[in-house]
Amino acid sequence: MMTQRFNKMRTGFWFLVVGTSAAVTHLAVFTWVSPYVLPELANVAGFCVAFSVSFAGHRRLSFQDAGTSLMQSLLRFGVTSLAGFAANELMFVALFRGLGLPSLLALVFALVFAAAQTFILSRYWAFRRSH
Repeated sequence: MMTQRFNKMRTGFWFLVVGTSAAVTHLAVFTWVSPYVLPELANVAGFCVAFSVSFAGHRRLSFQDAGTSLMQSLLRFGVTSLAGFAANELMFVALFRGLGLPSLLALVFALVFAAAQTFILSRYWAFRRSH
């Protein structure tokens, strides 16, 4: 019982660290690219770079005891991440274009929103633990 609780706490801790690292990467790329392209495309660029940070970190740290192969996790995490990014982009556009929020603020809200969805799908599907 105590080991399960520790594993959940460890998973949550590393998910937060890796997710924050990926979000900072996403924001940095967005900020760097956004003067040259539409904000929606800068968001895509940020996602593409942050994906590798996120996958590597989650596979090695957050879900190191995954019961899935590397390729299976990569494919599942790809689907999970694309679903999270779809939610991110929809919220980003709604906040930026619909409500007129500054692009960086809209992106921060969209990243937080998508993070919860990504955690649930990652934990229970992409990096499912073997029992």
